[in-house]
Amino acid sequence: MTNLPVLPGAEPLYSVGNRTGVLVSHGFTGTPQSMRFLAEGIARAGYTVAMPRLKGHGTTPADMAQATASDWTADIVAAMRWLEERCDTLFMTGLSMGGTLTLWAAAQFPDRFAGIVPINAAVSIDSPDMAALAFAPDAPAELPGIGSDIKAEGVKELAYPVTPVPAIKHLIALGAVTHMMLPRVKCPALIITSREDHVVPPRNGELILNAISSEEKELFWLENSYHVATLDNDKELILEKTLEFIRKHS
Repeated sequence: MTNLPVLPGAEPLYSVGNRTGVLVSHGFTGTPQSMRFLAEGIARAGYTVAMPRLKGHGTTPADMAQATASDWTADIVAAMRWLEERCDTLFMTGLSMGGTLTLWAAAQFPDRFAGIVPINAAVSIDSPDMAALAFAPDAPAELPGIGSDIKAEGVKELAYPVTPVPAIKHLIALGAVTHMMLPRVKCPALIITSREDHVVPPRNGELILNAISSEEKELFWLENSYHVATLDNDKELILEKTLEFIRKHS
């Protein structure tokens, strides 16, 4: 457990509301800041919200270099258990790797969630060069950061300016495992995908839609946002669609 100070704005959010709980997850190298608008909007609507800060995030890149996919899944399970103590019905949403974790959780616990809303989730990165770094003996310690892929002018994501290379293998492993587990997802799913995304290939949306076993599933395209859609031009639309989805399935 790190004792490093948390960057201002990267704090987790736990808010107790009614007996319907929503687990919210940020993405790779990002922080809860990217999901705060959505999480706070869900909380204002009366729901109980758990938005953890994933291990190694919101502190330093060196701290993240020590974190693993097992750490991140453990953080999600801990938040899920916190919600279970307070809620009868659970939903989950997440951005990017947070969307991957949303799908992983729904597949790992197929009877636990009443519905999921993965947003620009990654199960296939389609980057041979990134994959080559995972086990390269001469890999650099860091690469340029991937944060703030945002169409709206003047909006910045609180994310690391660099990507710790040791964490890449864990991102790839989590995506590959989740990809294989997709047929285990059977709860209702609202898959939100940006038409233009410079981090995660948009084809992930259709891949997820076709692979999950959910009887009720929808792919909703965003036309005015890039990867960090929860901070972008469509953030209000995402909140509206998410609340509509939760109300329908609660």
